[in-house]
Amino acid sequence: QVQLVESGGGLVQPGGSLRLSCAASGNIFSIYAMGWYRQAPGKQRELVAAIGTGGTTTYVDSVKGRFTISRDNAKNTVYLQMNSLKPEDTAVYYCNSYPPLGRVPGRSDYWGQGTQVTVSS
Repeated sequence: QVQLVESGGGLVQPGGSLRLSCAASGNIFSIYAMGWYRQAPGKQRELVAAIGTGGTTTYVDSVKGRFTISRDNAKNTVYLQMNSLKPEDTAVYYCNSYPPLGRVPGRSDYWGQGTQVTVSS
């Protein structure tokens, strides 16, 4: 059974920080790279950061130097530390495998409820 539960979002002022967490079911977390994605109003969902099973990371250019993705293999949890937040970071943030489950052969598309991040003064 697939489980992706995001948490940690909220309202923060520009320049502030948040740490997002995602608890994933073991049948996903232990096998796949994991990613954080976001979807702003009126925009398509985009990849923000990804981390391989061995710890290799990749980031979209707009968050490089500000966001850090990490994973705790013992807890089946992936994190996104977000610093120096900007209003344009406002979005619903989701975690999923990388690529997302819907693009993995043999897997059905699935997304959790996401967590809202709002950056505003």
